[in-house]
Amino acid sequence: MATFDPEVLQLLVCPVTKAELVRHRDQLVSTDKATRRAYSIADGIPDMLIEHSRELSLDEWEKAMRERVK
Repeated sequence: MATFDPEVLQLLVCPVTKAELVRHRDQLVSTDKATRRAYSIADGIPDMLIEHSRELSLDEWEKAMRERVK
């Protein structure tokens, strides 16, 4: 898992919906069920560009919500 400062997470929101983000493995996942966007973390830096994000399947998103890092 990439090193990531959890305090940074408090400052970030999904750029598409402005929903809260949660960390799941090496990505940040939007809590918005309708869009289910995931943003990668590389070398401890989140890539928040919409064009680099991906839409998770409903199953992937639900798993991420259950397994998110707290």
